[in-house]
Amino acid sequence: MINGIIYLFKRFSWFKRMNAKVTYELLAKHIPAQDWNFMNYGYNPTPADPASPLDPSTLQLYPTQMYHYLAIKAQIEGKNVLEVGSGRGGGARYIAEKLKPHHYIGMDLAQNAVDLANKNHSLPNLKFIQGSAECIPLADNSIDVVINVESCHAYGSVPKFLSEVKRVLKPGGHFLMVDFRNSQENMTILKNELRDTQMKLIQEENISSNVIQAIEAEDETKRKRIEEKIPKRWQKLFCDFAGVVGSRFHLTLKEGTRTYWRFHLQKAEA
Repeated sequence: MINGIIYLFKRFSWFKRMNAKVTYELLAKHIPAQDWNFMNYGYNPTPADPASPLDPSTLQLYPTQMYHYLAIKAQIEGKNVLEVGSGRGGGARYIAEKLKPHHYIGMDLAQNAVDLANKNHSLPNLKFIQGSAECIPLADNSIDVVINVESCHAYGSVPKFLSEVKRVLKPGGHFLMVDFRNSQENMTILKNELRDTQMKLIQEENISSNVIQAIEAEDETKRKRIEEKIPKRWQKLFCDFAGVVGSRFHLTLKEGTRTYWRFHLQKAEA
């Protein structure tokens, strides 16, 4: 019943903003586990992808791979990078440490998530700030690469977010994004919104099968983590939220009613 009510209210921009902020403030405050640094559904590479540099025993391997295979779409080393919706900071930490950007800013709407990320991930080229995706607190033409992982489906206005991305990107800068939509129609809307930015679309890929494989490969580990870290009365609800095998998210992705895509766009040169 709770999920049904939330689903109905998500058609309203104000509710989407409030729901996202409240959810991630509470998760960061009440579950500050240092070994839980990612919240995306994960990515399992295909044979066509470059070999993964990650050790198979890496904690939260598949969510880490989601960041890795997105970030390598653009030149990261030596660049100024902004992640919008950085959450618990694991992806930011991985990219800042392994792909060597000059500076990496992780920005999130939830102050508790920002505080947790700054506490858990300390690197000279990495910092986390609080801010809204629809009003990014950075200067025009200041960022080389903007990264957005499984986040913009929760924004009140995706067009406002994309306008802000374009504003802060330097001429020739890159926008890298992965996200899902709960219907083919809504994914078409997202693609049209991306097209309306008039940034160059370099690549778009349906990675639904990669995400399904990651969910299924990580299921046992994810369920164990939920049992250890989530109070028993909330475990069923959290399993749905986390997208375990058999959850609504997993089943609709397998059925094809929900799809998950990866996008690479570039702002025009001056």
